[in-house]
Amino acid sequence: MIPIIKYKFVYLGIAAILVLASVVALITYGLNLGIDFTGGTLWQIQFPETASIESVREVFHTDLESPEAVVIRNDVDGSYNVHLKEINEEMHQDLSQKLDDRLGPIEERSFQSISGVVGGELVKKAGWAVLINLFAIVLYVAYAFRKVSYPVKSWKYSIATLVALFHDALIPLGIFAVLGVFAGVEIDTNFIVATLMVTGFSVHDTIVVFDRIRENLRIRSSRKESFSKIVNDSINETMARSINTSLTLLVVLAAIFVLGVPTLNYFILVILIGTILGTYSSIFVASPLLTLLQSKKK
Repeated sequence: MIPIIKYKFVYLGIAAILVLASVVALITYGLNLGIDFTGGTLWQIQFPETASIESVREVFHTDLESPEAVVIRNDVDGSYNVHLKEINEEMHQDLSQKLDDRLGPIEERSFQSISGVVGGELVKKAGWAVLINLFAIVLYVAYAFRKVSYPVKSWKYSIATLVALFHDALIPLGIFAVLGVFAGVEIDTNFIVATLMVTGFSVHDTIVVFDRIRENLRIRSSRKESFSKIVNDSINETMARSINTSLTLLVVLAAIFVLGVPTLNYFILVILIGTILGTYSSIFVASPLLTLLQSKKK
């Protein structure tokens, strides 16, 4: 039997340090928002092997008179991601022809142009989606544990779940803030979708542990056992299930990350990180928090 509750402040401290580091990263670096949110054009192009990143930048900045263009080389497949101001289809075809003339035949992988107005709307909708998701989870947990009143009231289960979800969502944001500065990684709608998926997985894992706590409280109500012991036993009883489920998912995600489509790598990375964090928070954050929120009547 692992004495998790005995060392709860160690586990909560680790979580707090990671959250604090993520907050510092967000304040220091901010988020590198993609065109989904800022508006503009994202153009993924494959150039001949003879083209260097310097020559590609020179063509865009000078020959094509697009000084605002940001050119980033993808080391995985050798393609280039070019960020431009919003352009229409006529300009798109004109630029394609000029690139063909100057750098040789190009292969267009993708082309996406979004107006600034649409980008602003997506920011609002993404924010509302996250808030509604969190609010719905809090209500669900409070309702699911409405018959539990002692030693921890049902709404405190919601608080513990919310703190765990905050931990699971904020740390990936901090990691991507750092990646945005040092690797040019952007936050797009895929990141939001992945985050919502992660919170769903995390809350499911947390509720499994909470449900075992509720069951043990009912079964062992006649025994003179502390709430901390019941929580610790419940965590240990469900730990193997949580870890095995997560490992199965991680193996699949790792395979997709290595063998899948490169454009989905960061989407998969968010889920990979979130799965690990969700497993950690359900075992070492949410349940230990319940013992801190415990009523002091006994």
